Amino acid sequence: MREKLLTTREVSRILGISEKDVIELTEAGKIPHFKIAGEFLRFNRDNIINLKKEIQRKFNIRNDTVSLSERFRDFFYFNDFYIVSFLIIIVLVWAILKG
Repeated sequence: MREKLLTTREVSRILGISEKDVIELTEAGKIPHFKIAGEFLRFNRDNIINLKKEIQRKFNIRNDTVSLSERFRDFFYFNDFYIVSFLIIIVLVWAILKG
């Protein structure tokens, strides 16, 4: 059975860096990769796992897990507009149906 190659997004999640950083490291020859159809980058999982500590050290990334409270805080911070908009729509729909 053939091994599944990783996409740029999957590699960025494993390494904890942005997709742009993955592409830049690839172009610099720091991450071994394959080009599919001359355009799409694919990576071998074993190579990425072996490079993980080195790249995390280079980008000064801690290997800590994010707590649930931090995840909730980030969720509300980045989605506050949508949450408030949803609540306003619910109140307006309730006022229209009531009156």
